[in-house]
Amino acid sequence: MATRCVHVIAAAAVVISALSGCAEPAAPKNAVPQTPTPTVSAVPFALLTHCGIHEVRVEDTFYVADQPLDDGNGNPPAGWGNPFQEGTMTVDGGKAVFRDDSGHTVTFRERPGATSFLRTCS
Repeated sequence: MATRCVHVIAAAAVVISALSGCAEPAAPKNAVPQTPTPTVSAVPFALLTHCGIHEVRVEDTFYVADQPLDDGNGNPPAGWGNPFQEGTMTVDGGKAVFRDDSGHTVTFRERPGATSFLRTCS
């Protein structure tokens, strides 16, 4: 009986050894943890256009337009609503982008540390 147990154990060791040799190596673990990319979504936004489009406040952050827009007399350009233009605002890092159904797009850059607008519209 003892001889039979030794043979069973030896046979099991051979089978386990053979099977483990055929296994694929484990995928290497990435040293840098993967962090999910934040989802950026457009939210409804009423852009103040009354004195032209120069800057915007989104929540508590102030942004300035990459290319300010006005008609030269302190009004919004032709084709824009006055005093507001309805659309969406997408904020991604230090950039905010306004888009509307008329095809208007304005890109704004964050003004770090700003606590008020650069100019006041009357």
